[in-house]
Amino acid sequence: MSYFKALWAALGATLLVAACGGGGDGGTNTNPARGELMQNPPPRIASMSAADFSAKLQASTSGQGLQQLAGTPVCGVDVQYIRYGTVGGTGEATHASGALLVPTGSAPQCTGARPIVLYAHGTNITKRYNLADFTDSTNPAYSEGQFLAALYAAQGYIVVAPNYAGYDSSSLGYHPYLNADQQSKDMMDALTAARKALPGLPSPTSASAKLFITGYSQGGHVAMATHRAMQAAGIPVTASAPMSGPYALAAQSDATFYGNVNAGGTVFTPLIFTSFQKAYGNLYSSPSDIYESAYATGIESLLPGIYDSTTVFSSGKLPQLALFSNTAPLPAYAAITPPTGTGATDALFAAGFGPANLIKNSARLSYLTDAATSPDGVVPAFTTGAPAANPQNPIRAAVKRNDLRGWTPTTPVLLCGGNGDPTVFYSLNTGVMGALWAPQVAARLVTVLDIDSAVGTSDPFAAAKVGFANAKAATIAAAGANAAAVVTASYHGGLVPPYCNAAARGFFSQF
Repeated sequence: MSYFKALWAALGATLLVAACGGGGDGGTNTNPARGELMQNPPPRIASMSAADFSAKLQASTSGQGLQQLAGTPVCGVDVQYIRYGTVGGTGEATHASGALLVPTGSAPQCTGARPIVLYAHGTNITKRYNLADFTDSTNPAYSEGQFLAALYAAQGYIVVAPNYAGYDSSSLGYHPYLNADQQSKDMMDALTAARKALPGLPSPTSASAKLFITGYSQGGHVAMATHRAMQAAGIPVTASAPMSGPYALAAQSDATFYGNVNAGGTVFTPLIFTSFQKAYGNLYSSPSDIYESAYATGIESLLPGIYDSTTVFSSGKLPQLALFSNTAPLPAYAAITPPTGTGATDALFAAGFGPANLIKNSARLSYLTDAATSPDGVVPAFTTGAPAANPQNPIRAAVKRNDLRGWTPTTPVLLCGGNGDPTVFYSLNTGVMGALWAPQVAARLVTVLDIDSAVGTSDPFAAAKVGFANAKAATIAAAGANAAAVVTASYHGGLVPPYCNAAARGFFSQF
């Protein structure tokens, strides 16, 4: 995700390279079972001592900022490239890859059995995304992988960070985006494979019994789904910290079709639709049933693919903003095409409508008709807080199937986000989960953190809140007259993530 890029732009790619994992499997196991390694030991991509890492951070302004956020490296970091067996959206056998970041060195925090952080990354549309690629600064995951190394591995945590099925060298021809069942299995399979790799690494390492799960945006949804799945399976989770995720996915989806189009909607929508079409087979008979003809051809194989978040628009493969037509599907829906009177979000929602739109009016009308018949308990108004009881529209049925309302954690959870998020709406997701888990919040089993809020008395997250406030103020000052638009553009992907991640590590340190 692009929010790590600025922190790492000046760091370069001069890590101490020991091996390049590439896409090969060493010819050892080309059809692995779930959680089995394709190569054991996995190749070591990079190795750096704590001193090397610290020197690199200190060599640039962005690196100094990252070190201020993450702390001076205490441990060195070895980077392993793991490939492992997992499943696709219909349970079909496939494989995926990821990064295994291991702390090294003689400091007490770096030796002995180490806690594991299982990390879920956010949305990226470029297939070659690889969190273990510490040698190529053009890889879209390069900055995020090194951010994880600084924040967690260099402070004594083992990090397991899957790229997900459908990315990098995975054999799956699509990505099961926000498929709660598949993505939780992918995470658990990566964890199983990583644990098998630890004893045979160049610097043999053992894991403690402490397991932390976290992730941002898409990864927030994945992290929560994984915690839920592991709890159901009786697998101990020490604590989790989902961040800015679309947990109440059906409510977020209904809000979008009601006209509250989120930033990035023209990218998220085909990722979701393709994922659920591959899994359930009933969203449409042909992509042209849902998408306008200018975009329907080839859209199922578009994401993830060769494009990034700039070229996918400049190539004309997707409209940048217009998810829906600015002509209402029926006169009765004119007031929400686009909605007005929403305050600061009027401009955001209006941008989601235009003449060169992605989704057909007929598809929107079918969705809205079903939403009126079987409403969600949050959208358009809060009633029960639960998903719709009996949605018949196949899109609504699919998003309900992957909605994370309806379970209760039995181990600690931190929910972090920002109330001004234009991409994953805070009130519909973090706010709703906090309300549904009110007894757990009262019992301090669940902590809800709005990073964009005032510092409270004896606030354990004061440093993260102040850091966010300073970054937001600097963004506003630099933007001048365009401040509102610039903050909107950078809020979800740039401003919130570093400070929610820092808060997550602080939360984990209690355990």
